[in-house]
Amino acid sequence: MADTTIITHPRSSSGTASQRLSPAGSSLDAWTAHDWRSGLQLENVTALEALVVRTANSTYEITVLSPLTGEVLVRGGAFFPVVTRARLAGASLGGSFLKRHGIYVGFRLEFVSDQTPIITTPVQTISRGTDPRESSH
Repeated sequence: MADTTIITHPRSSSGTASQRLSPAGSSLDAWTAHDWRSGLQLENVTALEALVVRTANSTYEITVLSPLTGEVLVRGGAFFPVVTRARLAGASLGGSFLKRHGIYVGFRLEFVSDQTPIITTPVQTISRGTDPRESSH
């Protein structure tokens, strides 16, 4: 099993990601200049790697099937009570910008399951290399 890496929001006086990049006030310049170190891109994860993502309201157990296409198995929250195949579209602030196939602290996950978009509450922590069966709820 791979080592566990936990990514949390860095403590700073500059505010959270959603405070620095609000949907209404976001600009392409602010989006591209954002410091993207508080998360990960699926392209940098191996197939069948397990992730545990805790949001403001739920915990999601994610197994990456295809890092390049964003295909995952996900369980958690109200919309995924059982393991479900979905596509992780990426991370957003609920606006028009999407960090494709990304998971970032302070941003919402956007899944697509059966052609239905599912948007989570903001991510609080990301645990990488964790066996979802061992995570507590």
